[in-house]
Amino acid sequence: MTYLWRTGSPFGQITMASDGTALTGLWFEGQKYFAAGVAEYEEKHLPVFEETERWLSEYFAGKDPGFTPPLALEGTPFRKAVWEILLEIPFGHVTTYKAVAQRVLEKTGRRTSPRAVGGAVGHNPVSLIVPCHRVLGSGGRLTGYAGGIERKADLLICEKAAVDRALLQS
Repeated sequence: MTYLWRTGSPFGQITMASDGTALTGLWFEGQKYFAAGVAEYEEKHLPVFEETERWLSEYFAGKDPGFTPPLALEGTPFRKAVWEILLEIPFGHVTTYKAVAQRVLEKTGRRTSPRAVGGAVGHNPVSLIVPCHRVLGSGGRLTGYAGGIERKADLLICEKAAVDRALLQS
């Protein structure tokens, strides 16, 4: 059974999904791949949603939450490897698709392209907590975010990310 719960945020409504124990999805309302794979569900407030709401509250206050709610990410081994690398990006920092591709090579021995990494990043089922918004294009360009480029810029500003503010507002 999949359980859903909705909560508000400064950047729009958020829907969370759980298997009953761990977080399996987190999407901004209307984002690309919104609730992908969720067919039948029950709305129920669970402890994992309470923990996630605590994480979101800290995050939207501009603080590093310092913890990650329990996650159960479903995807191909390649996508999971990319998402694990995303979880290593510190709060307030950014990286590039090319750098993530290099980390995939280091961790798995598998050479991959920044474009393939972008596909995995774009299908991240737990937006924000698995910080796909911290991945930029070459030269620090603000590219690709399933929740929209404007929201990506807002999230990086919320984190006071170490990127050129002019890039975030272009």
